[in-house]
Amino acid sequence: MVGTNVKAETKSLMDKRSALESEMNSIIARLSQFPGAPGLSGNLIDSEGFPRSDIDVPLVRAERRRLAELRNDYTDVTDKINQNIHILHSTRLGNHKNSDNDDGSDMQTSSTAETVASTPSQNVLVSLSPNSMDVDVLVSRPFAVVDEISDASPAVEDGLQLGDQILKFGNVEAGENLLHRLASEAQSSMGQTVPVVIMRQGTVINLTVTPRTWQGRGLLGCHFRIL
Repeated sequence: MVGTNVKAETKSLMDKRSALESEMNSIIARLSQFPGAPGLSGNLIDSEGFPRSDIDVPLVRAERRRLAELRNDYTDVTDKINQNIHILHSTRLGNHKNSDNDDGSDMQTSSTAETVASTPSQNVLVSLSPNSMDVDVLVSRPFAVVDEISDASPAVEDGLQLGDQILKFGNVEAGENLLHRLASEAQSSMGQTVPVVIMRQGTVINLTVTPRTWQGRGLLGCHFRIL
């Protein structure tokens, strides 16, 4: 009964997370819908220090505040999903230990559960055999987001988009000093392909980028904001 309730709650939380992703993507699209749009962190004042006349400054500020709130909610929901999944694993493993498996029919499921239970919660793949506690989801927690990106930049040419959430960039996945580590990863990989895993509109995408010099600033022409 406990497992069934937790499973139902987890599915509900996943639906909520999808709704949060949809609203965040809509806000990002509105903030970057035309050339020179303010984006997620662009200036709201002109070169003379006055509020920009080409945008609705109060609206942009409100959209950015809402986006920050949604990201906090997204983190909380993802953490709760991870907690529930570990509960499901613990329950499932307990059931295996208390049952006889003479025919070995559950050996594959047990091995899968043990593997996932030892996986860091940053990126958890859950896959259990068909029963009342089936779960098959990828729980990912991005650590950065592309909040600025220049036209014709290496980042654009290699497939990155504004609002992409970074799950992995080369050898960088999470931890401390992320901006410094991201910059070092790009610099040390100049002219070489770097595997990148992103989340875009709720979908995990694998791509590669090649840090390189171009007519603009930096080796990629984009900016990452740490979440």
